[in-house]
Amino acid sequence: MNLGLLTQLTQAFGPSGYEDKVRALIQEHVAPWADELRTDPLGNLIAYHRGNGKGQKIVLAAHMDEIGVMVSHVDKEGYLRFTRIGGVYPLHCIGSRVRFADGTHGVIYLEHREDTSPSPKLTQLYIDVGATNKDDVPVSVGAPAVFVRPLVQQGERLISKALDDRIGCYILIELLQQVQDSPHDLYFLFSTQEEVGLRGARTAAFSINPDMAIAVDVTITGDTPKALPMAVTLGDGPAIKVQDSGMIAHPKVRQLLVDAARKAKVPYQLEVLRGGTTDAAAMQLTRAGIPSGALSIPCRYIHSPSEMVDSEDVANAIKLLAAALA
Repeated sequence: MNLGLLTQLTQAFGPSGYEDKVRALIQEHVAPWADELRTDPLGNLIAYHRGNGKGQKIVLAAHMDEIGVMVSHVDKEGYLRFTRIGGVYPLHCIGSRVRFADGTHGVIYLEHREDTSPSPKLTQLYIDVGATNKDDVPVSVGAPAVFVRPLVQQGERLISKALDDRIGCYILIELLQQVQDSPHDLYFLFSTQEEVGLRGARTAAFSINPDMAIAVDVTITGDTPKALPMAVTLGDGPAIKVQDSGMIAHPKVRQLLVDAARKAKVPYQLEVLRGGTTDAAAMQLTRAGIPSGALSIPCRYIHSPSEMVDSEDVANAIKLLAAALA
């Protein structure tokens, strides 16, 4: 596994709507393998690989953006109030550090509460950037920030911020190198603003108008203490989506992935996700409808600053997709 590339991807600054640095990094790595590269008006990066004219037009999508926060107010003492960019939860924030685009770091903490029994609200949190008054604050209202967490490897486990969905981006970068002989016209879509409404994938799929679309994203697991029962376990293989709260995967796309897993002799799981969805839900409803599905990487602690995946699941996802596109 190319840990250097994954480190670059996860540590790049790229909350929803501010994916420029991530896009530039990905473009550098896919340019030698793509027949065409373009960036559309919403900031999506599309790397096109030309087939032999005997295949289908297929989109493979992974989103570049990550969750984050945005400054909404600066008080006279120099503390910052903030709102969420995507699915940010107060309990995940307390004690976390964040980094702004200009390199400013801050600590998220919780104001004093007399009653500590209920879960805190986002309005009760603030960011401390070390300022002594409002004039010392180096960032202003509207400034976005991302969580600070390095990528670490422990055995087969990988832990980092932004594995949702930089691990999907990593998979597509590696996959592009392995499908140079595919008969299909392949559009590797690195999408924007997934965390705030699947926006980039919707517009890009409309423009491409493919025969089929597959999203590569993460999914929760059912293997942690008192977890909601779910038949997805870290390390047991990539998960082929059956249904989530935003879509029912097209049966032919789902079967294509199952057959590919069996052909490649890689373990796989079937995913039924009660809450959450992926870019596939937006692509499915584009134009007159696009047969769509998703391949998910099991991930613990999604939308926290420390997400965890298994490197074997990642390697097997690449093998599965390569077999599906052969």
